[in-house]
Amino acid sequence: MSKSDQTRQLTDSEQQTFHELYQKYHERVYLICLRMTQNSSESEDLTQDVFIRLFRTLGSFRGESAFTTWLHRLTVNLVLMHFRKRKRRRELTSANGELPAYIVAGTQDPRRMRIVDRILLSEVITKLPEGYRQAIILHDIQGLEHGEIAERRGRSIGTSKSQLHKGRVMLRRLIGGGHHRVNGQSVASSV
Repeated sequence: MSKSDQTRQLTDSEQQTFHELYQKYHERVYLICLRMTQNSSESEDLTQDVFIRLFRTLGSFRGESAFTTWLHRLTVNLVLMHFRKRKRRRELTSANGELPAYIVAGTQDPRRMRIVDRILLSEVITKLPEGYRQAIILHDIQGLEHGEIAERRGRSIGTSKSQLHKGRVMLRRLIGGGHHRVNGQSVASSV
């Protein structure tokens, strides 16, 4: 692509079409971003980024799925990339390149508490039954949709949804402490 192609002006028809796409879908994109980030300011910025990306990649839409499905995937992928970039920026290392020391709960430093929270969450997730653990990892961490999870695991979409829900409930109980039953056995939370 030559420099003149990259900087060409949009025709009135193209501007109108893009404006209509924005008017029709901006709220949907914003709500997806808001659901994932839980932050309205970040969601507004990400919504703009999605439409910039949409403008640049609209020609790559092949029509093999519904436009809304493609736009949803584009939005989710952009938010996940945002999380990865943000995570990389927040990685902490000491001057000699070592990871920071882990600290005990109750510290006043919120950056270090995130490390402790991640460790505790990892430990708790390993206590979940395999199906629940896979559903949480694939949906909540990797961002896959239930259809993709069902296909990958050879299960139905309903099973994916059910295991995700039950896994989240069990995860809350494990994090909150106390005893509960897993597959008919009493399990004590040690975290």
